[in-house]
Amino acid sequence: MATRRPVPWHRSAVLGALMLAAFTFNTAENLPIGLLELISEDLRVSVSAVGYLVTGYGVTVAVASLPLAYVTRAMPRRHVLTGLLAALVMSSMVAAVSTSYWPLLAARLLTALAQALFWAVMGPVAVSLFPPEARGHVVGALSVAGSLALVAGVPAGTWLGQQSDWPVPVAVLAGLGLTSLVTIAVLLPTSRPEEGHAAYGTDPDARRFGTVLAAGTLSATGAFAGYTYIVKFLGDVSGFARSTVSALLLAFGVACLAGVSITGALLNRFPYSALIAAVATQAAGMLGLYAAGTDPVAAVVFLVLVGGALGPVFMATQNAMLRCAPGRTDIALAANSGAYNAGIAAGAAVGGLVLPLTGVRGTFLVGGLLTVAACAVLLCERLLPEGRRRHNAMATSGVRQA
Repeated sequence: MATRRPVPWHRSAVLGALMLAAFTFNTAENLPIGLLELISEDLRVSVSAVGYLVTGYGVTVAVASLPLAYVTRAMPRRHVLTGLLAALVMSSMVAAVSTSYWPLLAARLLTALAQALFWAVMGPVAVSLFPPEARGHVVGALSVAGSLALVAGVPAGTWLGQQSDWPVPVAVLAGLGLTSLVTIAVLLPTSRPEEGHAAYGTDPDARRFGTVLAAGTLSATGAFAGYTYIVKFLGDVSGFARSTVSALLLAFGVACLAGVSITGALLNRFPYSALIAAVATQAAGMLGLYAAGTDPVAAVVFLVLVGGALGPVFMATQNAMLRCAPGRTDIALAANSGAYNAGIAAGAAVGGLVLPLTGVRGTFLVGGLLTVAACAVLLCERLLPEGRRRHNAMATSGVRQA
């Protein structure tokens, strides 16, 4: 028996709670970037060590996404989501009261474990609440919420940390997570994960699945090789004062939100071309920062380009997974989230290695070249013959019955 779709205001409230949770998770993931020097000074550890808070986070998501999705594949989604949000609330509270590096790292890893599964189950749950024709709008809404973390979450958290202390914005995240937890626990129906029209890909294609996975990983590696150290870049290379950096991060986030909004309008008609365009824009921004980042005006222009691409790249890969997943979309989305976060971890690690060798400017050169490689992967897939595509779809359609 199919699970009843909730009444309209319940659907809207649950979607809003999922959007708030996406905002909170993305803010939690990226907030150490804005608080890099504050945490370094307070805990008496190096800037590179604080950068590894991002690396460890990404490694955890990368390693845990698929195993967690597999272990919980038969659990009702309401139970899974409430458990993940409870972990987010608890880990944020632990991080806020940490007075040394290792408890903070442990709390970050717990948050990462929750996020590892969140991105796998959030999309199918949200999309299944609404009619199939609303899929693009739902994916766009979730992506806008995630992008708002860069527009409002990280800049506001950076400002709040500078005005008070870095644990204050971390504690705020616990409150936001609690709001999402209560809403979802009360209003989301209990359903089996295989139910609903979003449980399986609409156009199964194993080759495209692999291509998108590889390109997303390379793109994330390139982006975070530089972006992890963007505050340092804007101060040391572009010459901006620390008080100006929060405003620049806000401009970065606004560009990300604009990019997501534009890409969202194109996803239904041009799902894969939109992904290629986003990756190419990111490459241009990263290489532009390396080449011309010493000029403040040029730095702002290329920073906006990177911001305008960063959110759309992940959004477009998630949308692609809902289309080309060879089997269950939650497993495909877990693979995508894991691969993307493996790229984030690798990028932060690569940036940490390049930083003492070539300076922060070199991290953007390396990041730009990796993003160019991601673009090449996508373009090569488009040039390959289509002969196997129908075979892939037929061969993988049997997975739906598993």
